[in-house]
Amino acid sequence: MTETNHAQSFAPDFDRNTPAYLWWNGKCIPWNSATVHLTTTFWTGVTAIFEGIMSYWNEDDGELYIWQLDAHLRRLLRSQKLMRQASPYSVEELTAAVLELVRLLEVRGDTYIFPFCYPQGGGNFESSTRLEPQPVEISITARPNPSHLGLDWVRSACVSSYTRISDNVMPPRVKNIANYRNSNLAMAEAHINGYDTALILNPQGKIAEGPGSCVMLLRDGVLVTPSGTESILESITRAAVIELARRELGLEVVERPVDRTELYVADEVFMVGTAAEILTIGSVDRYTIGDGGMGPVTRKLEKIFHDVVRGKRPEYAHWYTPAGLSAARRG
Repeated sequence: MTETNHAQSFAPDFDRNTPAYLWWNGKCIPWNSATVHLTTTFWTGVTAIFEGIMSYWNEDDGELYIWQLDAHLRRLLRSQKLMRQASPYSVEELTAAVLELVRLLEVRGDTYIFPFCYPQGGGNFESSTRLEPQPVEISITARPNPSHLGLDWVRSACVSSYTRISDNVMPPRVKNIANYRNSNLAMAEAHINGYDTALILNPQGKIAEGPGSCVMLLRDGVLVTPSGTESILESITRAAVIELARRELGLEVVERPVDRTELYVADEVFMVGTAAEILTIGSVDRYTIGDGGMGPVTRKLEKIFHDVVRGKRPEYAHWYTPAGLSAARRG
């Protein structure tokens, strides 16, 4: 796919590491003003939750399209419920906060939006085990994050020796910071052994997902992906890609347990997720998938996904939220 990449066109003061502003507990404040005492960080990772939300710049429209903002924020509130957090803001209030922040930053490129909920005052182990919901603080950051759609990225993968966490251990459907230690171990193992990424088996020995992304494979014209009860995150991007595969390409999509050796003999394998977007896996455990490059179905899906997330397919407008940057500049 050949596309003009406008992802690097940022406002001069929109720095990747320290943007001018972030949103914290109800208002936008200067980045350097968002400080807490060191001791408040000690236990935050145990129950802290987050969302990762991509937003895509459309140069022709002069607009930023936020991918599935409503769905991500609703999942954030579900994670809060499962972690027994008291939710101080509604989806509507958090939506307004995200829009306020990206407008204040005058975003001009693909951007990663990160809502983060953590125990008020840092909390401790005891407070996180009580029946009553735990008070939390919420921050939202927005940083440049250029998309790799259209760049023909291909990655090698291994099946990790680590087992995926399960619903009776640390529920994967919760976007809990602590859950990501499992992914971190698998990714570190992959890198040490010379692979780009990993695929993780669930306790039943079936393929679950990658470190922060879901997996799909094409076999004999059928798109196959582990089901929602196979120790995977209830991925928003995964659900969208399933719908696009059925609606746009007329593919049969089957959600079921997947054996590791099915990956070795698949025609195409790819990952999907906020960071992965649609990412080709060219080999698994040194078995070449197809010809080792992006397969024809993956390429078609990537092109469709690219056009949808950049606001070029109005029939999918319910999936993205215009940030209102073009209107703000006209005003």
